[in-house]
Amino acid sequence: MFHNHDPEALRREYGSDRNLRLRQETHEQYSVPRIDFPGWVLEHIGWRGGERVLDVGAGHGIYYERIHNQLIDVHYVGLDTSPGMLEKHGASGNLLLGDAQCLPFQPASFDVVMANHMLYHVPDVEHTIREFRRVLKPDGIVVTATNSVQSMPEFNTLFRRAVMLLSEPGNIYTQSPMPVHNAYALENGARLLARQFYAVVRYDLPQVLSFDRVEPVIAYIESWRPLREPQLPAEVLWEDVMLVIREQIDRVITHFGKLAVNKLSGVLVASDYGGFIQAFRQREQRSTNHHTPG
Repeated sequence: MFHNHDPEALRREYGSDRNLRLRQETHEQYSVPRIDFPGWVLEHIGWRGGERVLDVGAGHGIYYERIHNQLIDVHYVGLDTSPGMLEKHGASGNLLLGDAQCLPFQPASFDVVMANHMLYHVPDVEHTIREFRRVLKPDGIVVTATNSVQSMPEFNTLFRRAVMLLSEPGNIYTQSPMPVHNAYALENGARLLARQFYAVVRYDLPQVLSFDRVEPVIAYIESWRPLREPQLPAEVLWEDVMLVIREQIDRVITHFGKLAVNKLSGVLVASDYGGFIQAFRQREQRSTNHHTPG
């Protein structure tokens, strides 16, 4: 059984930032409406100034770029498991190689812990969230961007049809490769965070990927090869799957003029006392004190 945290597959996928950058650029170019997603995520943090921010799974620094350009007096620290992902990161003096499951920081070190589009690769998500809580200040917040399990169903349909057509007779109901993000999505992510934090807020961002050419779609799907190919049945070759998918996409674009892929991404914000929950907790505390017998 293949898992989204298979070390060898992850090493191939994230040995450099090439595949991740391609997917990010595809979303930036073909999403309707066009929205700066990292900027949108950061808008849900109630910045006061002077925050210490830990960016877990920092990659090549897409969130750092926004923080550096738009915010002042914020101390940023980026952490990733892959040296190749950090090579082009802009915060060269504030980067660490490390494991999200064992953060190399003292308790209560950060005001904000970000873990965007990465928790689905962690072997023990619940332990990792407890690590986030450990290094977070009591009034700090955790921010995790991810996708919905319902996101990009058209891609799942393309894969499923291709796998069914190419599977051996009697084995046509073999499960097609599952989306990588399903291991930590908006739906189950909210539940996992709620086990560790007093409050969790979910913000959704529905969009459509609109393609009028086959090539960018194929390039996007190919970028997931290291993680999706191991999920294929033994008799099904990746190259054959891609040929069938290309034929399907070409027919759709020829007939309708475009391929529309519905996507639902978002951000989960969790806290005990900080940010969005701070005023409520203060009122709650005052109410408790008021009703406590003297």
